[in-house]
Amino acid sequence: MTHEDRHETGTGTNTGAGSRLRAALEAPASSVRLRAALAAGTVPDPGNIGLLVERCGVEPDFFVRDMLTWALTRHDPSSTVDMLLAELRSGNPQARSQSLHTLSKIGGPRVWPAITRDLLRDADDEVARTAWRTAAGLVPEGQVPGLAAELSSQFNRGDRDVQNSLSRAFVTLGSPAMPVVEQAKSASDPGVRAHALATERIMLDPEVGFDAAIAEAQRVVALRGAPLAGG
Repeated sequence: MTHEDRHETGTGTNTGAGSRLRAALEAPASSVRLRAALAAGTVPDPGNIGLLVERCGVEPDFFVRDMLTWALTRHDPSSTVDMLLAELRSGNPQARSQSLHTLSKIGGPRVWPAITRDLLRDADDEVARTAWRTAAGLVPEGQVPGLAAELSSQFNRGDRDVQNSLSRAFVTLGSPAMPVVEQAKSASDPGVRAHALATERIMLDPEVGFDAAIAEAQRVVALRGAPLAGG
């Protein structure tokens, strides 16, 4: 029996080991799924890539998803990246998010161009957060100002965790992004101004917690917007 007979490369549907891996990755117990993902990364098999990518989109347990990402990073990027890039167009938000996360670990010249404006503005907060983090980590040096300008459109989006993620992306971008933050401090929306102020504070001192930074920024914005006494 040839290698081609034993494996349908990239699909994870070979009749022996692939079927057992699929069964283990679909087991009710997360500990079984975790061990299966670990085994798939310990002994990489190109025939399992498709199954691992597929599972990333539906796996409910964070630790298992992280192990699936690790397992994928252990495989040949020439095959893995193609499948992960295709997932960025999935209608399943978790598939998009986990694919971005895995691509951020693999890196390479094909990943940065795949982080589109649509992903950076994705309606799903988790996808957008992952896109911000991935883009900030992979952006070529000369394109930082452009990325910062795009990310500035997301100031004041979402809850505390979403806003913290955006601020941390700006921290990763560093000083080349500071003019964009400075400009956002003058926005008409007070929420945008506060978020930009908090982001500036964290960029200047990354040890500052987001909660303290945004609370102080909101006080500053409120004071600046208050009418003068006797006015």
